[in-house]
Amino acid sequence: MNRYETVFILTPVLSDEQMKEAVEKFKDVLKQNDATLVNEELWGLRKLAYPIQKKSTGFYCLFEFEAAPTIVKRLETAFRRDERVIRFLTFRLDKYAAEYAEKRRRLRAEKPQVEPAEAPAEATEAKEA
Repeated sequence: MNRYETVFILTPVLSDEQMKEAVEKFKDVLKQNDATLVNEELWGLRKLAYPIQKKSTGFYCLFEFEAAPTIVKRLETAFRRDERVIRFLTFRLDKYAAEYAEKRRRLRAEKPQVEPAEAPAEATEAKEA
Protein backbone atom coordinates (compact mmCIF):
# COMPACT_ATOMS: atom_id res chain seq x y z
CA MET A 1 0.00 0.00 0.00
CA ASN A 2 1.33 3.40 -1.01
CA ARG A 3 0.44 6.77 0.44
CA TYR A 4 -1.07 9.27 -2.00
CA GLU A 5 -2.17 12.87 -1.87
CA THR A 6 -4.76 14.32 -4.21
CA VAL A 7 -5.88 17.92 -4.56
CA PHE A 8 -8.94 18.73 -6.62
CA ILE A 9 -10.75 21.95 -7.47
CA LEU A 10 -14.52 22.09 -7.70
CA THR A 11 -16.40 24.69 -9.70
CA PRO A 12 -17.30 27.83 -7.68
CA VAL A 13 -20.96 27.90 -8.75
CA LEU A 14 -21.80 25.10 -6.28
CA SER A 15 -23.52 25.78 -2.99
CA ASP A 16 -21.83 24.57 0.22
CA GLU A 17 -24.20 21.61 0.33
CA GLN A 18 -23.41 20.60 -3.26
CA MET A 19 -19.68 20.98 -2.61
CA LYS A 20 -19.84 18.73 0.46
CA GLU A 21 -21.89 16.21 -1.53
CA ALA A 22 -19.19 16.08 -4.22
CA VAL A 23 -16.47 15.61 -1.59
CA GLU A 24 -18.47 12.76 0.00
CA LYS A 25 -18.80 11.13 -3.43
CA PHE A 26 -15.03 10.99 -3.85
CA LYS A 27 -14.54 9.77 -0.28
CA ASP A 28 -16.98 6.96 -1.07
CA VAL A 29 -14.96 6.06 -4.18
CA LEU A 30 -11.91 5.63 -1.95
CA LYS A 31 -13.79 3.64 0.69
CA GLN A 32 -15.36 1.30 -1.89
CA ASN A 33 -11.87 0.48 -3.18
CA ASP A 34 -10.43 -0.34 0.27
CA ALA A 35 -8.40 2.85 0.67
CA THR A 36 -7.89 4.37 4.10
CA LEU A 37 -8.35 8.13 4.29
CA VAL A 38 -5.52 9.55 6.40
CA ASN A 39 -6.33 13.25 6.14
CA GLU A 40 -8.97 15.46 4.58
CA GLU A 41 -8.68 19.23 4.31
CA LEU A 42 -11.27 21.56 2.83
CA TRP A 43 -9.40 24.71 1.88
CA GLY A 44 -12.55 26.51 0.76
CA LEU A 45 -13.10 29.01 -2.03
CA ARG A 46 -9.79 30.35 -3.35
CA LYS A 47 -8.63 32.38 -6.30
CA LEU A 48 -7.05 30.41 -9.14
CA ALA A 49 -3.64 31.38 -10.48
CA TYR A 50 -5.13 31.56 -13.97
CA PRO A 51 -8.67 31.12 -15.35
CA ILE A 52 -9.84 27.54 -15.92
CA GLN A 53 -13.02 27.09 -17.97
CA LYS A 54 -13.62 30.87 -17.66
CA LYS A 55 -13.67 30.61 -13.84
CA SER A 56 -11.27 32.53 -11.61
CA THR A 57 -12.10 30.84 -8.28
CA GLY A 58 -12.75 27.31 -7.07
CA PHE A 59 -13.33 25.12 -4.00
CA TYR A 60 -10.04 23.43 -3.10
CA CYS A 61 -9.97 20.02 -1.41
CA LEU A 62 -7.09 17.78 -0.30
CA PHE A 63 -7.22 14.05 0.47
CA GLU A 64 -4.31 12.07 1.84
CA PHE A 65 -4.90 8.32 1.66
CA GLU A 66 -3.24 4.91 1.65
CA ALA A 67 -4.22 2.57 -1.16
CA ALA A 68 -3.10 0.13 -3.79
CA PRO A 69 -1.77 1.72 -7.02
CA THR A 70 -4.79 0.59 -9.07
CA ILE A 71 -7.17 2.74 -7.02
CA VAL A 72 -5.58 5.98 -8.25
CA LYS A 73 -6.78 5.28 -11.78
CA ARG A 74 -10.34 4.65 -10.56
CA LEU A 75 -10.34 7.86 -8.51
CA GLU A 76 -9.05 9.91 -11.44
CA THR A 77 -11.69 8.36 -13.70
CA ALA A 78 -14.33 9.51 -11.20
CA PHE A 79 -12.80 13.02 -11.27
CA ARG A 80 -12.92 13.10 -15.08
CA ARG A 81 -16.55 11.92 -15.22
CA ASP A 82 -17.77 14.52 -12.73
CA GLU A 83 -18.44 17.88 -14.36
CA ARG A 84 -18.10 19.68 -11.01
CA VAL A 85 -14.33 19.01 -10.94
CA ILE A 86 -12.37 21.54 -12.97
CA ARG A 87 -8.83 20.34 -12.09
CA PHE A 88 -7.16 17.59 -10.04
CA LEU A 89 -3.70 16.29 -9.24
CA THR A 90 -2.77 13.00 -7.55
CA PHE A 91 0.73 11.93 -6.62
CA ARG A 92 2.46 9.29 -4.53
CA LEU A 93 4.19 10.52 -1.39
CA ASP A 94 7.73 9.31 -0.83
CA LYS A 95 9.04 8.93 2.74
CA TYR A 96 10.16 12.57 2.92
CA ALA A 97 6.86 13.94 1.65
CA ALA A 98 4.98 11.67 4.07
CA GLU A 99 7.06 13.02 6.96
CA TYR A 100 6.38 16.59 5.83
CA ALA A 101 2.63 15.91 5.55
CA GLU A 102 2.65 14.44 9.08
CA LYS A 103 4.49 17.51 10.41
CA ARG A 104 2.06 19.84 8.62
CA ARG A 105 -0.92 18.00 10.14
CA ARG A 106 0.57 18.24 13.64
CA LEU A 107 1.22 21.98 13.30
CA ARG A 108 -2.27 22.52 11.95
CA ALA A 109 -3.79 20.57 14.87
CA GLU A 110 -1.78 22.59 17.43
CA LYS A 111 -2.71 25.92 15.87
CA PRO A 112 -5.78 27.36 17.65
CA GLN A 113 -8.80 27.55 15.39
CA VAL A 114 -10.35 31.04 15.32
CA GLU A 115 -14.01 31.19 14.44
CA PRO A 116 -14.75 33.66 11.61
CA ALA A 117 -17.44 35.35 13.74
CA GLU A 118 -14.94 35.96 16.55
CA ALA A 119 -12.22 37.49 14.39
CA PRO A 120 -14.04 40.78 13.53
CA ALA A 121 -15.09 41.25 17.16
CA GLU A 122 -11.46 40.98 18.29
CA ALA A 123 -10.39 43.42 15.60
CA THR A 124 -12.94 46.01 16.73
CA GLU A 125 -11.85 45.60 20.35
CA ALA A 126 -8.25 46.26 19.34
CA LYS A 127 -9.27 49.42 17.43
CA GLU A 128 -11.24 50.74 20.40
CA ALA A 129 -8.33 50.31 22.83
